[in-house]
Amino acid sequence: MPAKPHMKRAATRMWAGAAGLATVGALVAAMPADAHEHGHGHHPKPDRTVDVQLLSFNDLHGNLEPPAGSAGAVTERQADGTTKSVPAGGMEYLATSLRTARQGHPYSITAAGGDMIGASPLLSGLFHDEPTIEALNKLKLDVTAVGNHEFDEGATELARMQNGGCHPTEGCYEKGKKFRGADFPYLAANVTSEKTGKPILKPYTVWQKNGVKIGFIGVTLEGTPNVVTASGVKGLKFADEIETINKYAKELDRQGVKSIVALIHEGGMPSTNAYNDSCDSQGPGSGISGPIVDIAKGVSPKVDALITGHTHQAYVCTVPDPAGNPRMVTSAASFGKLYTDTTLTYDRRTNDIVRTAVKSPKSANHVVRRDQPKAADMTQLIARWGKLAAPVANRPQGYISADINGRGSEAPEKPLGDLIADAQLAGLSAPDKGGAQIALMNPGGIRSDLVYKASGGEGDGVVTYGEAFTVQPFTNMMNVVDLTGAQLVTALQQQVSGPNAADPKILQVSKGLTYTLDMTKSGAARVVVDTVKLNGVALDPAKTYRVAMNEFLAGGGDGFPALVGTNKLVGASDLDVFDAYLAANSSASAPMAPPASGRITVLK
Repeated sequence: MPAKPHMKRAATRMWAGAAGLATVGALVAAMPADAHEHGHGHHPKPDRTVDVQLLSFNDLHGNLEPPAGSAGAVTERQADGTTKSVPAGGMEYLATSLRTARQGHPYSITAAGGDMIGASPLLSGLFHDEPTIEALNKLKLDVTAVGNHEFDEGATELARMQNGGCHPTEGCYEKGKKFRGADFPYLAANVTSEKTGKPILKPYTVWQKNGVKIGFIGVTLEGTPNVVTASGVKGLKFADEIETINKYAKELDRQGVKSIVALIHEGGMPSTNAYNDSCDSQGPGSGISGPIVDIAKGVSPKVDALITGHTHQAYVCTVPDPAGNPRMVTSAASFGKLYTDTTLTYDRRTNDIVRTAVKSPKSANHVVRRDQPKAADMTQLIARWGKLAAPVANRPQGYISADINGRGSEAPEKPLGDLIADAQLAGLSAPDKGGAQIALMNPGGIRSDLVYKASGGEGDGVVTYGEAFTVQPFTNMMNVVDLTGAQLVTALQQQVSGPNAADPKILQVSKGLTYTLDMTKSGAARVVVDTVKLNGVALDPAKTYRVAMNEFLAGGGDGFPALVGTNKLVGASDLDVFDAYLAANSSASAPMAPPASGRITVLK
């Protein structure tokens, strides 16, 4: 069996040492401008205020290479009001973007909102995300909050990400090289050990330069245990975000640190999907909803800005703090496709950030465009790890007797779609894995076909780990939720009505679920309701069913709001489930044949 990028281990050692802010000295050698202009040893009184540049991003998820397909694009509003899709992201470009942005800013800090690692592509995930930590060190990241995915492999592994040392079972990946850990502190103020009651990592850090001091407090969402496997959060307690931030803001304030930024791995949903649309057009914070709004309204006015994440959305909003003063709340989409540039005006007399509606902070999201020069050090890093990944990428995962088409199939029910849905049902049907009775797959998430002919030296009919990865490169975590029969029927109707009426998005269904689509009708009427059956029995509108799908669909993605269910269990990644199914159901002597169609009957 190939080594899995997402191996789960029980957390044993709960300790993590404090990491110093090693990058600050290296970050800016530039002197304040006024020191250059006056010779003869006369140093005029420095300006009363200093502009501090805060660069931020979130939810990188180990995307060192530019993310593929639609996951690698952002929506940009054009001057004429239309939108266009812009390819974005990739560490070679993110490094160039941030290094360019820092020029001319003697006071510049780079901070992140969590989920730097976890649910990562093969290049990083295969090596337990050591390549991403190495890249972030080169990027001179100053600080990040932990996200929920930082706990995918448990607290002991997270401590190793901070402190370094080779993997406990897989050892060192490069001969003579020991993983040195993150040069930046991971902040986890609201994550404590159940045994000691103490934070497992530093709760806050203070950035300092020439007497300018800015405190950073980092928290992850209180609901992390609901979105991470149980083994990843064993022995940990997750506290309320607002209470935790306010407690440490008070502590920093007592130490004389008056300028404070909160890094929060929790977010909101903007009212539009264009990264450059105004969030405040109908009044401060009008263009955003979701958990971050209540958090922003509850976090102490001592905190001057909120860098957020988790929802993979883009927004730059002003949400008034409890004292009624404007305060920036920002998020930079995901996968390194955007970064936020915020100006914090620091008052040297009060040591605080000047927060007025007119002056500062000024903030905007910027696209990490792919038409700029690549950062050579990142190109080298990607090539070095890519060479190490090749043997695993080329490893046999399963066997097929013929092409199993996904992307290349024009049929509403695709052979590869059936296979993926069956794999998801098989992987999540056990009671302790979610008890799924049905699995649904979005057709757009199937990025290629499984091809019989060999792509390299593996031989015809062999599915390599890399090929399986290409089919499902997003590494979406699987969800199992409760949906009623009525909600399931509504979801099937949403395939061919509303936003999907003109261009139907036909969900791929697991074996046992059957129904008829009548394309001679229009809208929701295309689903022949009394034909919708599970194992030959009509769906009961009032009955609850356990339904497996990836997190994108479970969040209502692709125009399926009806799929947002309750009682959610988060399972393994879609790729792990797919790979396990191939391994369990095919061999060289008994390869897997393309599944027979017939789950969806289409009348034209």
